[in-house]
Amino acid sequence: MQKKMRRFMELRNRMGVLEKDFEYVSNSNISFDRFKNKVILITGATGLVGSLLVKNFAYCNKKYGLDLKIIAIIRNTDKAKSVFGELYDEKNITYISCDLEKNSLNIAEKVDYIVHCAAVTASKDMIKYPVDCLKLAANSTLNLLELARTKSVINMVFISSMEVYGILNTQDHKITENQLGYVNLASVRSCYPEGKRYCECLCNAYAAQYNVNVVTARLAQTFGAGILKTENRVFAQFAKSILYGEDVVLHTKGLSEGNYVYSADAIIGIMILLLKGVKGDSYNISNEDCHTTIAKMAEMLIDEFGNGKQKVVYDISPNLNENGYAPDVKMHLSAEKMQKLGWNANIDLKMSYAKLLDYMKQEVF
Repeated sequence: MQKKMRRFMELRNRMGVLEKDFEYVSNSNISFDRFKNKVILITGATGLVGSLLVKNFAYCNKKYGLDLKIIAIIRNTDKAKSVFGELYDEKNITYISCDLEKNSLNIAEKVDYIVHCAAVTASKDMIKYPVDCLKLAANSTLNLLELARTKSVINMVFISSMEVYGILNTQDHKITENQLGYVNLASVRSCYPEGKRYCECLCNAYAAQYNVNVVTARLAQTFGAGILKTENRVFAQFAKSILYGEDVVLHTKGLSEGNYVYSADAIIGIMILLLKGVKGDSYNISNEDCHTTIAKMAEMLIDEFGNGKQKVVYDISPNLNENGYAPDVKMHLSAEKMQKLGWNANIDLKMSYAKLLDYMKQEVF
């Protein structure tokens, strides 16, 4: 028995950060047997959340012998091959190239579950291509809801964002799913949060009119092992600076209060929603303990992971709007609704960055 345990620990220590995350997800309280012999369709499959869903389901498929079929919707075959490597030839995964902004999905076989992740995520693209951002959000979500209706899916999860809350003047309590603030429609950058709001409304309309089982996951800023080398959101910029021994540069005052969740915890949350989410409901997926300003997060990184010479530097452009930064917000998301479904975020902000940095070192960023 001791030899087996020692062997297990040796194998675990050899595992990469991402593989340990797969184990963490597979050992969670999810009833994976409910995915046995099912078909799950995932859009935005080469993005961070979509790719991790595909990889985690593939891992659990092998571990538990689920005979689960995964349909991954992609836009670029070369990128998919790069993201998935050997998994690109996995027999239980079908990759379908489709521009969801312009085309409908034609799926002949049954579909039991859908996770709709496809969206514009780069802030600069939201500023440069706001019409495309809105069209992708609206058209793709309509296409997926129609598919969910015709296939009578068990459940569909629409991946929304904490940005739907807009600007709220509430600092004395945590924000629950029934509270929404102000979104400035005169700002081009609002194409993203307003697009997400529209899609949530569309999901609820399909739930009410067509009895489609669909729920919304409002993700906090999600990051962790598995990010792409091209990732350029603030968490990746900060991590790369630490890794390269450079100062952490802020292009704003860093006063906006961020809500964060480690990627593996987010994946567990989405899986739980597929199995337990209530039709027409929205859920915050956020680690309540990972709430801080961007400036404080930068200081934490320097203190915990810096080389002693690095520091936080402010380089604020006079034309902030051109960079597509979201407006400063002060809100602390509540995760109580998810917790009632049995979900808990266990990986705090310091550990999230430790795991992210280890992963980036392994992948030679």
